[in-house]
Amino acid sequence: MDLLFALAALVEGSALGRLARASVWLYPAANLVHVLGAALLVGAIATFDIAVLRRVPAARAVVRAGMPVAAAGLVLLLASGTVLFAAEAGPLVRNVAFLAKLGFIALGILNLALFHLVFSGALRRGDIPTGARPYAALSLAAWIATLLLGRGIAYV
Repeated sequence: MDLLFALAALVEGSALGRLARASVWLYPAANLVHVLGAALLVGAIATFDIAVLRRVPAARAVVRAGMPVAAAGLVLLLASGTVLFAAEAGPLVRNVAFLAKLGFIALGILNLALFHLVFSGALRRGDIPTGARPYAALSLAAWIATLLLGRGIAYV
């Protein structure tokens, strides 16, 4: 744990961390961009998950339409999240909501990787695979929990 706290102190003391705290606009702008990125990423993921849960036959169209939206959201989240983390790395690595958020992000990514590993052939054909619904339900729950915990960081 001491190593984690030391790394957080380094990040917080970095030029980016100092700039994010000193600038009138950078931190608020990063916060807004983070919300937009989350809306795009989780919105695209949720659309696909709901299509799987409802067994909508046009999975390929949902994936094709949603992938660029999810990718744009991910880029925005990574860029803005770096700024937000650098501004307050020390307190964040001690924040239970932040650590839980990271856990749910890891769960969402692991679930996505397993989903694609197990169902890649069916997805290439545009089919909703039998057995995909539990993955979609877990994905939806993980990403909703990530959003809620992200909001909770300020209150814990």
